[in-house]
Amino acid sequence: MPPMKDTKDIFQVYQTGELTVVGFGGREILDQIDLSACRAEILGLVDKHKCQTLAFDLSGVKLIPSGMLGLLASLRKMNIQVHLYNPSQDIAEVLQITRLADVMPIHYIDVETKGETA
Repeated sequence: MPPMKDTKDIFQVYQTGELTVVGFGGREILDQIDLSACRAEILGLVDKHKCQTLAFDLSGVKLIPSGMLGLLASLRKMNIQVHLYNPSQDIAEVLQITRLADVMPIHYIDVETKGETA
């Protein structure tokens, strides 16, 4: 049996506070996620930093397991705003079809040109 992945191997915390930002380090496929450990880590961040908005940077991610989408939806039920940044076209389509995009705002930021003006 392969060793379980630590949640620190699954996501990185970029910012903490009322707005907490986490990302997946550009991993294309979020496979073999231990959702219960991931949930515990996220809830720990939310509690420790009094987080009201949780932003997920999905840059580079091509596939999200359905269980992760369920986790994101469950955060909304806890009155935590969930924002999604830079989802792939496929992920954005799934969010539209499932209507999760109605409750989790989707944002696109061009990291390469951030701060530059035309």
